[in-house]
Amino acid sequence: MKFYNRQHKYYCGVDLHARKMYVCILDHKGKIVVHLNIKTDPELFFELVFPFIEDVVVGVECVFCWYWLADLCADHKIDFVLGHALYMKAIHGGKTKNDKIDSYKLAMLLKGGNFPTAYPYPAKWRATRDLLRRRMYLSRRCSELVAHINNTNTQYNLPAFRKKLSRKYNHGGVAERFEDPAVRKSIEVDLAMIDAMNQILKKLEWHIEKTARQHDYHTLYLLRSIPGVGQILALVILYEVHDVRRFPRVQDFSSYARLIRPVKESDGKWAGHSNKKIGNHHLKWAIKEAAILMLRDSSQAKYFVSKLEHKYNKGKALGIFTHKLGRAIYFMLKNKEAFNMKRFFDQ
Repeated sequence: MKFYNRQHKYYCGVDLHARKMYVCILDHKGKIVVHLNIKTDPELFFELVFPFIEDVVVGVECVFCWYWLADLCADHKIDFVLGHALYMKAIHGGKTKNDKIDSYKLAMLLKGGNFPTAYPYPAKWRATRDLLRRRMYLSRRCSELVAHINNTNTQYNLPAFRKKLSRKYNHGGVAERFEDPAVRKSIEVDLAMIDAMNQILKKLEWHIEKTARQHDYHTLYLLRSIPGVGQILALVILYEVHDVRRFPRVQDFSSYARLIRPVKESDGKWAGHSNKKIGNHHLKWAIKEAAILMLRDSSQAKYFVSKLEHKYNKGKALGIFTHKLGRAIYFMLKNKEAFNMKRFFDQ
């Protein structure tokens, strides 16, 4: 957990919603100078903070609608801090809670150096990252359609499909094997949606790949040097990490990628696990998939994991291997070096 601890003359806490925002501005002594509920209008907000623009910091909790406020502050060179929603216990733990109180608490956390920070993803790459996440969403919906066809096939005790249904050229005769007209129509709808989604996914992947080459072709090339990492995994890692320099240590990167299990301790005693969901699940998925694909293609990786399985169980061995790969990715990006298989297994 990181805290914002820079000193300013004025501190602005914003409880942001889709159509309304409660703004609280404090001076360096903690006195309230502005406390208003306004519409989410950029011009209106800028007029409100303009008298204090010489030395003011704006803090907002990480909700889905923070993009425009971060861009507005960047355009006018106003310090902007994004608060980590899962660490905002001071806001969510109060006896009485409303927007007015929340905005005041945000401003007080900023002033006291107790404002837990999240990463405000820069606008230049942000839209492409969101588009890539949308691509992942559509891909999973396509997989659900394929699973529905297979489940329906099993319900009627028909022979299993021998070819991948995600490919259009394997769709011949799939719907015709079902005798019931309603079931056949359901399968035809699934197949039509799979075909349409595959065409959309191809266009999306081409567009994202083209944009990524303009953003950072060198890093994309380095990521593809990892055995098993192809177009999609490289793009996900590139856009979810963005700038590896935001992680001072490899431990910070591993925690963000959810490759480690956080432990609670009290009085030197183990007290269980907590906050396992804090981190980036997109990055976790990409690194775990890369580890599995490396195991499929590399005999060295299989031998390494098999040795771990003798000491631990299979799941623990795979987790250790995934963590090792995540650490390697961190140092690859930090040192601008391609993946070295010999070095990976020797260290």
